[in-house]
Amino acid sequence: MAYGEHKYRVSVQWTGNQGSGTSGYRLYSRDHIIRSGTKPDISGSSDAAFYGDSTRWNPEDLLLASASACHKLWYLHLCADAGICVLDYVDDAEGTMIDNPEQGRFTEMVLHPRVIIRAGDDRELAASLHQEAHKKCYVANSVNFPIRCEPTIESAST
Repeated sequence: MAYGEHKYRVSVQWTGNQGSGTSGYRLYSRDHIIRSGTKPDISGSSDAAFYGDSTRWNPEDLLLASASACHKLWYLHLCADAGICVLDYVDDAEGTMIDNPEQGRFTEMVLHPRVIIRAGDDRELAASLHQEAHKKCYVANSVNFPIRCEPTIESAST
């Protein structure tokens, strides 16, 4: 693992000018393209509640996905180090955001990872590694709201 400072770059290009720019709140699209190096573009917009395109990723989706993916990556790393063989991992994460005139913000996220481990591996250890993954997750350590984890651990059939 490479310790130290890491820098990331993305480009977010607004593609929503429908001919009159932002001359009115409802007269422009919230669409944008997110780019980073040679990675595939991400089509983004705002949440449909804020006049966005519900078929595109919005910043709230991406934040929730980032928290979920970061937790998963640490969890898989810790399982590999501990001799737990993860065969499948799916997280149906949920986030709650409040919106008010002063300031909108996330109030919490809840991760719901469903993990299948190799038959015979230690289910209690596999469950406890979620706590360690949470402590190490860069995204969880960077936000000002709680992220809870409610895992389900199953053993594969023999």
